[in-house]
Amino acid sequence: MYHMEKVHAPTPEALMRSRYAAYVLKKADYLLYSWFPDTRPAELELGDDIKWVGLNILGSELSVDGLEGTVEFIAKYKIGGRAAKMTEKSHFVRHGNRWYYVDGDVAE
Repeated sequence: MYHMEKVHAPTPEALMRSRYAAYVLKKADYLLYSWFPDTRPAELELGDDIKWVGLNILGSELSVDGLEGTVEFIAKYKIGGRAAKMTEKSHFVRHGNRWYYVDGDVAE
């Protein structure tokens, strides 16, 4: 069986894509595992009424030292049968050989 938590994403964008897949598959354990410990919530509630239907990466950037990165994306989903979307600029940090999600700025 494939275990998402055994794979370490090589870039912030790869981690963003794997985290989106974890939301689709409702893998809260992987989402928490890939979240930076200083900003990680104690638990994560993934609503059963949300169906994620698409991810569009708008852009990604790495800091000069390669230890921080951002990924801007649009995630499309359905809730109660109605289409919706979320735009976020996510922040990532590399600690050791691993990238972690830190937090994100959601556009209104």
